[in-house]
Amino acid sequence: MAEKIEVLLDVKTKLGEGPVWDAASQRLHWVDSADGRIFRSTAQGTELRAWEVGEPIGSIAVGADNSYFLAALQSGLYRIDVESGAKELLVDPEPDQPKNRLNDGKVDRQGRFVFGSMDTLEEEPSGKLYSYDVDGCLSVLDTGIICSNGPCFSPDGTILYFSDTWTGEIWAYDYDASSGGASLRRTFTKVDTSGGGAADGATVDSEGYLWQALVYSGTIVRYSPDGKIDRLLEMPVLKATSLTFGGPNLDVLYVTSMSKPPLPRFPEDGQLRGSLFAVTGLGVTGVAEPRYGK
Repeated sequence: MAEKIEVLLDVKTKLGEGPVWDAASQRLHWVDSADGRIFRSTAQGTELRAWEVGEPIGSIAVGADNSYFLAALQSGLYRIDVESGAKELLVDPEPDQPKNRLNDGKVDRQGRFVFGSMDTLEEEPSGKLYSYDVDGCLSVLDTGIICSNGPCFSPDGTILYFSDTWTGEIWAYDYDASSGGASLRRTFTKVDTSGGGAADGATVDSEGYLWQALVYSGTIVRYSPDGKIDRLLEMPVLKATSLTFGGPNLDVLYVTSMSKPPLPRFPEDGQLRGSLFAVTGLGVTGVAEPRYGK
């Protein structure tokens, strides 16, 4: 089957990000970072539901019993009740950094939430990479980050991939599954920024290849485990932001996008901007993402 890119939902998210497929409930989740909304739908885009969280949101994880979301908001890490939408602050990692907000995150194979922060002007290295474990303890994995993006894990959970968008690199860390510690940071690959693209959201497929959205160039890149470009996918919008595999067979690549650039220096886009896309026919399957917690 030839690959096919279709608009699943044209919801014009200002800054669509953080797609998560929950295999147990067979539901896709994603966020509008700028508008502070969480979305959920079926694999076909039906039964659409939204939650407003009242401030910018970087990413979410589905809670262990599916009764809540763990949400990385501008003012801290929150628990959002699915039924009522009520939010409860769990921890504010950076009360001394008013210009920062929390950004991209992903659950590791043991149920911890690994997430980063960013300078909202994307200029100062004031961000950090964090781990929030299943007992509610917060730890710092790395520092000196301008814009955290694309944390994801190898299928066996022993490598953590992560990008500081404006370094032009994707990093890899040795990841200790038992402790949640990250060590031996190295350059996994350098991002080709010649087309104006920058590293954004990422995921890993069942063959251990890394997929990353290059926002502002409209390109999705698949990297082999040794960091070489394996495949390029051109999206119908420039500002494709993040991606995840989902659907009943984990063989659909869902891609978010933004309808409005976050800063004036970034490019405009066509009428499909802000859509949620479904890419089929890739011949590749993803890895089921764990829920947060025990």
